[in-house]
Amino acid sequence: MRTGIANLPLHGGKAPRWLFERMTRLAREIACHVVAEHGPEEMLLRLSDPYWFQAFGCVLGFDWHSSGVTTTACGALKEGIRGLEPELGLFAAGGKGAASRRTPAQITAACESLGHDPEPLVQASRLSAKVDNTALQDGYQLYHHSFFFTRDGQWSVVQQGMNDTSGMARRYHWVSASLESFVVEPHAAICCDKRQATLNLVDRESDAARSAITEITREPDREVERTIAALPTLNMPRHHLLDAANIRPGQLQKVLKHTYAHPPEDFQALLATPGLGPKSLRALALVAELIYGRRAASRDPAAYAFAHGGKDGTPYPVHRERYDRTIDTFRTALAQARLGRSEKRDALRRLGQWASGLDALLQR
Repeated sequence: MRTGIANLPLHGGKAPRWLFERMTRLAREIACHVVAEHGPEEMLLRLSDPYWFQAFGCVLGFDWHSSGVTTTACGALKEGIRGLEPELGLFAAGGKGAASRRTPAQITAACESLGHDPEPLVQASRLSAKVDNTALQDGYQLYHHSFFFTRDGQWSVVQQGMNDTSGMARRYHWVSASLESFVVEPHAAICCDKRQATLNLVDRESDAARSAITEITREPDREVERTIAALPTLNMPRHHLLDAANIRPGQLQKVLKHTYAHPPEDFQALLATPGLGPKSLRALALVAELIYGRRAASRDPAAYAFAHGGKDGTPYPVHRERYDRTIDTFRTALAQARLGRSEKRDALRRLGQWASGLDALLQR
């Protein structure tokens, strides 16, 4: 099923090499920790959540709300897990533009190494793109398609379309869990800016239209209209400045707690790490929350831009030393856990859980 969408303003530019290299390394550490804690299927579920994905892109240090966060975050994750796929049981294919057209070949190559039939995954990749680009005509032309899958055949899709007229991009998230049909309401809901301009050929009541495609002229029915209204949609503002108005007070208070308050005893081992200061703790808390926290923690994606900064200096320029320290902390924690020393990893887990618990408390 398609789990949600995100509407983002189109922005130009790209991540400089020094930043993308760090994004790749941090994306790898986040994926390794999620898989180690919950398995590769959990990573698919998180990638299919538009709110978690947006927070993921923000903590990697890209523009907090621009269209480029989709392509860059997917590219960093794909590059980050390169060579680790058999160990993780997690594979990535596709990308932006010409790279998206290589998705079938990349899926096939991975499946051949596993001794699996690639056709079901290739078909899933093609159909998910076909539905959002052709069967659902909402004014957005797909230009990005990333396909993530496990050795067991589960998959997730992150794809994005562009509308030159409106200056907006739209990101679509899919996941194979509970998917029953690609052509009969595979979406959690349908959403568009102008209903009269939308052609929805995967509605359950479009059976006849799928047999006589040239006859389709109907508006979506009332049931779909109610579903449209109920779908949570992530709408990012056009303005580039990130200020307090973009952050929930409770979330900001949580960040300040991480920065200035005396930590609970559970984090003693983590705080004993040499060079770990208040700002580093804030960055680690946001990353740990992505890995170990609950879904509620990812409902305010803009807050994650405060972890390491952003490419264009919003909310502040990327802090390279802190970024590297975050990567090293998560890398060494996982490496030590594999050697039977899990103190640091356990501390990170408690940090993520504590951050989520504090967030829930502040929301009361």
